Amino acid sequence: MKTRLAALAASLWLVGCASVPAAAPEAAAVPKGYVIVEIQVTNPEAYEGYKAAVAPMVAAAGGRYLVRGGKAEGREGAPPAGRIVVLEYPSFEAAKAFLDSPEYGAIVRLRTDNTVSRLMVVEGTAP
Repeated sequence: MKTRLAALAASLWLVGCASVPAAAPEAAAVPKGYVIVEIQVTNPEAYEGYKAAVAPMVAAAGGRYLVRGGKAEGREGAPPAGRIVVLEYPSFEAAKAFLDSPEYGAIVRLRTDNTVSRLMVVEGTAP
């Protein structure tokens, strides 16, 4: 009798498992886009105007600051020159769209005229 009950329970369990639909595969995640900037400020007063103007633009474009200044220490190669800023966007294309936007174009000279900087756009990996 115990064997029959065990077999019945196992059969019911298998039927239950077979009737549960397989989980739908998640949509492929889009890799994030990052803007990385190394900045040596040459005119701090004018650069403050850039910082104040760009922050709301970054947020409006779906970006967020991951790093904005703070300590930076070189361990290999050339040491960092000035401050480092890292922005994260929903995608590589979104990061480029922000940099190419007319709104950013209207203020970019506040950075380029008052700093020595390197800026790059990097595609992250999908989670």
